[in-house]
Amino acid sequence: MGNKTKGLLALVGLGALAYWKYKNSSDEEKQMVKDKINTAKDNLNKWGNDLKDKANNLASQAQDKVDEVKNKAQESVS
Repeated sequence: MGNKTKGLLALVGLGALAYWKYKNSSDEEKQMVKDKINTAKDNLNKWGNDLKDKANNLASQAQDKVDEVKNKAQESVS
């Protein structure tokens, strides 16, 4: 058996164990798991939005530079 197969089986086993544990936990515990998942999702979305903002800022800075260079080139030509 290759390492990938073993890793996959371990992952499936962990998933099954987590699912079994979840199924047998109280409503309070289930809510805690859901809250954790939602918090993780929110953090992921926030991180994604931060990255988007950074990318947009960099793009607009680059565009400003291009415009600046164009203007200088036009000034020196005229």
